[in-house]
Amino acid sequence: MSTENNDGNYEVLWPRSPRQFKVRGLAPRLPTLAGKTIAQLWDYQYRGDEIFGWLGQELSARFPGVRFVHWSEFGPTRGDDERKVIASLPQRFHELGVDAVVSGIGA
Repeated sequence: MSTENNDGNYEVLWPRSPRQFKVRGLAPRLPTLAGKTIAQLWDYQYRGDEIFGWLGQELSARFPGVRFVHWSEFGPTRGDDERKVIASLPQRFHELGVDAVVSGIGA
C-alpha cells in the first residue's frame, strides 16, 4: 500500500460473505408449557447432563403434564455427525410429537 496521499483513511473489505439466507421471524411462543413435549438437544459439552436434569425438575414443578424427550434420543448437536443429527431433527420432532425445544449448552 502506498503512503502517498495517506490522510489516515484506508480502504477495507468486509470479511464476511453476503447473506445466503433471508432472516426469518421467530416462531410464536407457546402460551404455556403445561401438557407439552419438550425436546432436549445437547452438544455434549459442559455439564448439559446435569443442567437438563435441573431444568426438567423445575419446569415439571411449574407446568403440569410437561414431558421431555431426553437429549440422548437425538445424539450430539456438535461433532462428526452434527450435520446428520441436525438434518434428522424435523422428522424426529414430528415422530415424537415435540412442541418445543431447549438446545444447549455450549462451552
